[in-house]
Amino acid sequence: MKKIVKYLPALTAATVASSALAQEAAAGAATGDANAAGLRAIGAGLALGLGAVGTGLAQGPIGAAAAGVVAERPEKFGQMAIWFFIPETLVIFGFVGFFLLR
Repeated sequence: MKKIVKYLPALTAATVASSALAQEAAAGAATGDANAAGLRAIGAGLALGLGAVGTGLAQGPIGAAAAGVVAERPEKFGQMAIWFFIPETLVIFGFVGFFLLR
């Protein structure tokens, strides 16, 4: 609980700052600002790239644990496959963000 309270102001500031920057970029895009197109491209790349990195970081330990479980209990393969594929939703959300910002 103390960690959450410790980092809550930083998370709040980051959330407020990101929404303010998004509003500036949207206002610039409406006026045809060339800088806004670059910011949209950076945002699209970050959405896709960070989603893929997050998926890779999540699937490593999950895959190792799933392989151990399936080696001991082959009947658990279906459950372990579901847990292995859940992080893939990060990449799907990254693709959606990529195409929305493109």
